[in-house]
Amino acid sequence: MTSPRDAFEQLRSALAGVPGSEAALLTDDELLAAMGALEALGRVVDARRVAFAGEVAERSRVELGDQRLSTRRGCRSAAELVERVTAVSGAEARRRIGLGGATRARTGFTGEPIEAVFPLVAAALFGGELGTDAASTIIRELGGARLVADPAAFAAAEEALVAEATGHGDGAPLRCTADELRVQAQAWSVFLDQDGPEPDDERAMRRRGFRLGRARDGLIPVTGELMPEVAAKLTRLFDAHLSPRCGSGAGFQTDEERAAAAESGETRSTDQQRHDVLAAVIDTAARSGEHPMIGGAAPTVLVSVRASDVESGRGVAHADGVEVPISLREVRHMMCTGGTQKVVFDDDGRIITLGSPERCFTPHQRRAITLRDGGCLIPGCSVPAAWCEIHHVIPDVDGGPTHPDNGVLLCWFHHRTIDTSGWGIRMHRGVPQIRPPAWLDPGGRWRTVTKSPTRLADQRDRKPEAPAA
Repeated sequence: MTSPRDAFEQLRSALAGVPGSEAALLTDDELLAAMGALEALGRVVDARRVAFAGEVAERSRVELGDQRLSTRRGCRSAAELVERVTAVSGAEARRRIGLGGATRARTGFTGEPIEAVFPLVAAALFGGELGTDAASTIIRELGGARLVADPAAFAAAEEALVAEATGHGDGAPLRCTADELRVQAQAWSVFLDQDGPEPDDERAMRRRGFRLGRARDGLIPVTGELMPEVAAKLTRLFDAHLSPRCGSGAGFQTDEERAAAAESGETRSTDQQRHDVLAAVIDTAARSGEHPMIGGAAPTVLVSVRASDVESGRGVAHADGVEVPISLREVRHMMCTGGTQKVVFDDDGRIITLGSPERCFTPHQRRAITLRDGGCLIPGCSVPAAWCEIHHVIPDVDGGPTHPDNGVLLCWFHHRTIDTSGWGIRMHRGVPQIRPPAWLDPGGRWRTVTKSPTRLADQRDRKPEAPAA
């Protein structure tokens, strides 16, 4: 008798013998027919993948303790074991396990058979009629309503959706795509849960979450569901910093400051401004000292970059926890804010030199700079001092010291773009001066700037009184 592994290997060898260039030799009709047949084969294969992943999860149940299959193979979970064996992503492993659990028949404590949670989906899936994406859509959308729906209505919903997805519904013989199926499944879900939202927040507590997605186009997508009160707080936080207003809100503004704020030339979209507010909030929380420590220190992002790349200005860096490379411009930004530590390896990778952290402003220096500057120094920016980073006006590589006379407050956005935005910053006898971009002020005049309420009050008091009429 041929084992499943041998049968799968024979199928793989046969398919591998079909050259990839075969598609280019087919007519239009032959191409589409072959693609449909290949997809049908893929559905059969995917169904077996799901079944095997579900069985791995069944044998890795928590209650089995040290006898869990995943534990005996040195893995933390069933998903990790599936990852190791198949080399798929963690998300795909978890998807297969979830789909396998919902379509897997079980045996009760007394030995009686128990059908799958979604029996019709299971039958169509393992019969090769239903793809895993469509099956996942049905299970995901109906799953929330299963516990509160009338069993007969729930069965009717599953039957109708499977029929539409397999081409046996009202639109037969046209199969419903996974995206079209999602819309129908959502409508069924609303119908099944006639009571709507639960009277308390138990459902919201179960569904709350925040997720970082996989890198795409150099960015990390964010998804999730916030509790209403959390969303309200975040919304008010955004409102406080994105509402139209001038200057620092300190109450003492010169005419020049009002003019500069009105003509600051904001080019960011609202979404981009929300991103930058969130970046500032995260930085502030990390250095607040009110969060759990990691290795005895505040949560710190480690970024590795070769010294030769920093010197040449070519190459990328890598931060722990994300898979997207970081540009050297961002590296210089983070070095300016958080400092550096030099680590030297030999040719075999052994650490031979471990330098001390350098170029970090101390908390005492930050407090002094905060009192002097009062917030982000760019006119029209309302980000407060507590959310700002400290910028080395003269970079360390050019001999600039880590001293209050060489540090100024800038928000995350203006710090990251200070080299390209056209804004100029210099220190004059330890006092910051700002020069607007040429397009904003063709004259390029330097002027002393601060958002400190006490310094603004001093400037007001020093103004000569108007002559009496």
